Amino acid sequence: MKKLSIIAFLGLSVLAFSQDTKNQPEARKQDNALLVKADHAELDAKKKAGEEKAKLPKPYDPKANAEADIKKLVAQAKKEGKNIIIQAGGNWCIWCLRFNNFVQNTPELKETVDKNYLYYHLNYSPENKNEKVFAQYVDIKEKLGYPFFIVLDKNGKVVHVLKDSSVLEEGKGYSKEKVKEFFDQWAPKS
Repeated sequence: MKKLSIIAFLGLSVLAFSQDTKNQPEARKQDNALLVKADHAELDAKKKAGEEKAKLPKPYDPKANAEADIKKLVAQAKKEGKNIIIQAGGNWCIWCLRFNNFVQNTPELKETVDKNYLYYHLNYSPENKNEKVFAQYVDIKEKLGYPFFIVLDKNGKVVHVLKDSSVLEEGKGYSKEKVKEFFDQWAPKS
């Protein structure tokens, strides 16, 4: 009886494993199709983002001495009566590059920035994390969404930190109205 049970089990196992996978139920074929489409969509999105990133200006300099650069900006800000905006991020960050490009190519925003601020791109990358500089302005252990922004007054004192720039986003870019409001809100007070 035991041998018969083993033979029956082996026979059913062979039968089960020998089923033709071409005869899958239609619903199962659709599941596979959705997986393939999702993978292609994700790959296409990554490819487009890579192409976009390649075309955008790269304002971050991993070799810069950020501490010395910011000290010079504070001295200049005192003379000119401007605030300083530090855009933290890196050339690896598509949203950082998009923001820079958006501000530089939107006349109304560029005019507001040029009138009220000195602008600095503080690099964060594997080559240079600038941890000492970041620690002067933010808790580096805290979750921050790149780019994030540190606004300093003309004396180098932090007046505001925008830790998550997604509040300025609109679709796959930035909202001109939200960004303008942000710049206007933290401009030097007369």
